[in-house]
Amino acid sequence: MQTTAAAPTGAYWQWQNQSIYYVKAGQPQPQHPPLLLIHGFGASTDHWRKNIAELSTHFEVWAIDLLGFGRSAKPDWQYSGDLWRDQLHHFITEVIGRPAVLAGNSLGGYSGLCVAAQRPESAVGLVLLNSAGPFTDLQLTSKPDPAKELFGKMVRSVLLQPLPSFLLFQYARQRSIIRKTLESVYLDQSAVTDQLVEEIYRPSCDPGAAKVFASVFKSPRGETIDVLLNQLDRPLLLLWGEGDPWMDARSRGAKFRQYYPQLTEHYLQAGHCPHDEVPEQVNALLRDWVFALQPEAV
Repeated sequence: MQTTAAAPTGAYWQWQNQSIYYVKAGQPQPQHPPLLLIHGFGASTDHWRKNIAELSTHFEVWAIDLLGFGRSAKPDWQYSGDLWRDQLHHFITEVIGRPAVLAGNSLGGYSGLCVAAQRPESAVGLVLLNSAGPFTDLQLTSKPDPAKELFGKMVRSVLLQPLPSFLLFQYARQRSIIRKTLESVYLDQSAVTDQLVEEIYRPSCDPGAAKVFASVFKSPRGETIDVLLNQLDRPLLLLWGEGDPWMDARSRGAKFRQYYPQLTEHYLQAGHCPHDEVPEQVNALLRDWVFALQPEAV
């Protein structure tokens, strides 16, 4: 039975002595699993505002700010897929209280994949929206370019220094730069609103935000997607914004199919964040896919 969506409720949960912000909407549905929405790098629960209201008429919906982002704490830690995997797994276990369908965009997709593959007791299924993460064979087969590798090492060594990293962060967090970046990864420019820019800008003002940004250059590379897919035994839905300038969605989708041929996928006229750019399409595809999950999977 469909219910009327209520305003989501925000709250904090303590994890490893750090405050983690999350949002909850909708009521538990015995016949359907809860949904856990996971944002990408630099974003937050706010990025799901166009999805939560509609999805919560069908599901119990949760969205969480990964440690280091949004309204969650920003300690000076080493950030990695393993860290966020454990955060999400413990959140599902301690707060949601039953396995969920995890839906993640970009970095959030990679983190969700780490959960579903390596903590399967927390996952009923997985939805990836333009997911981040490397494949092993692409690393091995790419032709080495000594000059490019040397330049990359030099840039990395410079950005590992506190001052250059801080200055780059101060540049990247300007509202005008945030807007230009968003406009470059959204096909529909009207979706890049002042509200969206502000939602990404605001957490950058928090203490510790600059060090979280710097951790991108320090963190070890996580487990590769092909290894994770070989560990995965849960239903998988891929939703691709095929206008994403940061990744070739079609060839990347083919790589996912190579390692997990039983997946379901759809390509949408959108950029890197299809859930925010074409939310009606994403909500409908996600809803119908979860409805179709076999009862034994729930």
